Amino acid sequence: MKKASFSKWLLALMLVLLLVLAACSGDSDEDTGDSGATEDEGTEAETEEEDPAEDGLYSIDDFEVDKMNAGEAIEGGTLNYGLVSDTVFEGILNRVFYEGNPDFEVLKFFDEDLLAIDNNFNYTQDGAAQWELTENEDGTVTVTISIRDNVNWHDGEPVKAEDLAFAYEVIGSPEYTGLRSYYIEDVVGMTEYNAGEADTISGLEIEDEKTLNITFNTANPSLLASGIWASPMPKHIFQDMDIADMPESDEVRVNPIGFGPFKVETITPGESVTYTANEDYWQGAPKLDGITLKVVDPTVVAQALETGEIDLVDSFPTDQFPDVEEKLTNVEFLGKIDEAYTYIGFKLGNWVPNDPENPEGAGEVVPDPDAKMADVNLRRAMWYAVDNDSVGEQFYNGLRWAGTTLIIPAFPDYYDDTVEAPSYDLDEANRILDEAGYEDVDGDGIRENPEGEELTIGFASMSGGDTAEPIANYYIQAWAKAGLKVELVDGRLMEFNSFYDRVEADDDAIDIYQGAWGTGTDVDQNGLYGRTAAYNYSRYASEENDELLAAGASPESMDIEYRKDIYKQWQELMVEEIPVFPTLYRSKLVSANERVTDYSIQPSWNEKWHEVGVTQEEPVLP
Repeated sequence: MKKASFSKWLLALMLVLLLVLAACSGDSDEDTGDSGATEDEGTEAETEEEDPAEDGLYSIDDFEVDKMNAGEAIEGGTLNYGLVSDTVFEGILNRVFYEGNPDFEVLKFFDEDLLAIDNNFNYTQDGAAQWELTENEDGTVTVTISIRDNVNWHDGEPVKAEDLAFAYEVIGSPEYTGLRSYYIEDVVGMTEYNAGEADTISGLEIEDEKTLNITFNTANPSLLASGIWASPMPKHIFQDMDIADMPESDEVRVNPIGFGPFKVETITPGESVTYTANEDYWQGAPKLDGITLKVVDPTVVAQALETGEIDLVDSFPTDQFPDVEEKLTNVEFLGKIDEAYTYIGFKLGNWVPNDPENPEGAGEVVPDPDAKMADVNLRRAMWYAVDNDSVGEQFYNGLRWAGTTLIIPAFPDYYDDTVEAPSYDLDEANRILDEAGYEDVDGDGIRENPEGEELTIGFASMSGGDTAEPIANYYIQAWAKAGLKVELVDGRLMEFNSFYDRVEADDDAIDIYQGAWGTGTDVDQNGLYGRTAAYNYSRYASEENDELLAAGASPESMDIEYRKDIYKQWQELMVEEIPVFPTLYRSKLVSANERVTDYSIQPSWNEKWHEVGVTQEEPVLP
């Protein structure tokens, strides 16, 4: 990985001092896990020709994506799966309603999308449904989804076209309070349906029991890159239920069903789930008899792997890898560039709902010119003040590294490594602040704002793992070196669910925050940074941003060269205006007990849990 721009030993010393100070102050808060959000890892940065054992740094190129089988799979057996998280899973076990990644980890074993993808994230014809796209004379485009005859819900009912249409009706309803509206906004008639002006969605046509035609207003290139909502809801279960009651219902939280390879047997809320094989699975009965999922704290995940308590974790803390690499001889580590990134976000406005009685529903971002972080010079200086390469080397041994743009290297056609993004330069940070009028008026070493008033910046950051607190403290100290007073909101890190609740609510105490985004499989940025995107937590909006995002999702962008140019311009705009800045791209490490067979982390493998087996009844021990 790329070398740090100042000595990592200086950073290490500073962090040790910070931890000593925290201990002396009686701070007993502990960090217990990664943020839980996926992140992507970045560029193929230059590395020196050194053995990782000598310089302590690793590369994602050191890892395989397919697990080596240590033998033939036996018939049956139970796999023990660890959901690595410092918090319980919320338990909203439905694809239409879930919000946090921990819930998705629970969902993926018993439910799946109808459409499969390849390793470039494009739709294939290998899923539970096949698809066909037709461009219409009026400029609209129709996607026909044909569900296979042998795809059935776990209660034996066939998965029907009306089940997929029902999901669109739920998400499009004004009563819907979830965050999936972006997928279905462009369906013909959706605007009228959402506004209560129509009882049906004119762009949905059920051709027969297994075939649904979905007509979109525009030929959006995202449609072919995982941009179609393809997760049905069992209408026969939910049709008589008020939409507002669905997320808290037993059908979502206690007895959820899907059409995936395993069925939910029991749930211990927030802690564990047991699954049994779905013998009627459309791709064939699973090799395993069942799976047991349990939440495992990141601080003990290595121990759980060593003792055989768990066989497989889909997200091993990269900061722990160097300490356990040689110890965990019973485990194989796989790795890839993760489709995500961490970032620092600046609160620049508010989310204003269209319906005041439904604050979580449809609405839009309204920038606040008087927001504390509204001055781009302040935001740019804060980017220059932090050394993310050193953070990646010191805490993650090179398995995370400095991000440059908000389109990640996992999208090689669109990631632009020529964009000149700020990198660590404390002198430049101080120069920018000086010229922008942020001066130390009273001589206490802390800058006031250009009006000469006290400037204290409230910083929200999540708990998670051994690294969360020292990294947050590093950023605070780095900004202090530039004369900026930054303090943790409430004086401590926030638990995952509380963090996102307060960030989403535009809590007045939060001026900046450290978040993480899983990017999904499409380069379209409307869902994260669009004016009407609820996930646009920085509350940034501008006319140029609107225009570029619209162009990137336009029919013209079916031409990949045109779309690449649009997103080059967008990446430059984000570096210029800095509503957020990426801190780290990252590797994703997965660990699997030697007894596990036929497991992979390639994107195209995503829906093949039925193929996973074990070579023996008990886990292999060191």
